Amino acid sequence: MKKLRKVIEIIDPVYVMEGAGVRLKRSIATQKLDYLDPFLLFDHFGSDDPEDYIAGFPMHPHRGIETVTYLLDGRVKHKDSMGNQGILEKDAVQWMTSGSGIIHEEMPRPYNGKMEGFQLWVNLPATLKMTTPHYQEVKSSQVPEINSEGGAIVKIIAGEIRGVKGAVTEIFADPMYLDVNIHAGSSFEQPIKPGHTAFAYIFQGEGTFEDLDPKSEEKETIVQATKLVIFGDGDYIKAESKKTRFRFLLISGKPLNEPIARYGPFVMNTTDEIEQAIKDLQNHEFVK
Repeated sequence: MKKLRKVIEIIDPVYVMEGAGVRLKRSIATQKLDYLDPFLLFDHFGSDDPEDYIAGFPMHPHRGIETVTYLLDGRVKHKDSMGNQGILEKDAVQWMTSGSGIIHEEMPRPYNGKMEGFQLWVNLPATLKMTTPHYQEVKSSQVPEINSEGGAIVKIIAGEIRGVKGAVTEIFADPMYLDVNIHAGSSFEQPIKPGHTAFAYIFQGEGTFEDLDPKSEEKETIVQATKLVIFGDGDYIKAESKKTRFRFLLISGKPLNEPIARYGPFVMNTTDEIEQAIKDLQNHEFVK
């Protein structure tokens, strides 16, 4: 018998300033939630005021992680030490494996006054911390979109639904990354691999996640934007919208269960490795 994943915690994002002065809502990498193995950070950026984001993220390093940027509105100009450069546009995805070291910049460019998106950091295992950096950029037209059996519209950034594979592949954490849009009166049910960490980030509207625990008086958890919902283990989740549009990201991945040493944009397994990353940067030996 398949086991429903229950909501075990709801996290309120906190405002932080990053980069050259970008105001973000952060849900992972806070005092409340340090990390959610293998996920190290989750940010929601966007504002009607360009002063909140226009300064962007000038050239900065990363080592030992993968970063995922999903853009809902606006544009982001990107360039890096591997020679990649371009403009990430609405509904596009950038998945960057920093590995042994990469230096890059991401500079927001509002479009029609709008800018909104998300960034996720995914940990790399010890065996791949110093792997060769890799970069994937996926245009909106390359992101598959399907209608679920319950009537939801789902964009598949990574993972697979009913034989349809997501746009981003060959990622160690075996991730699922879905943009789920449920209109009033519709529902959505999705299998998630047992043992994988799973969370949802609600960024529009209100809806429910079903809870079939016979010991619980409430058979569903009502959640409004903007919240991050952590699920317990199991085989699937079920969501429903009764009154209004309910849109969220559903993300899962294989936990590493390895020690973490982190310092800003570096995430390794030991403090010695962090110190080496700093020395490499100072000695201009960071990019291998």
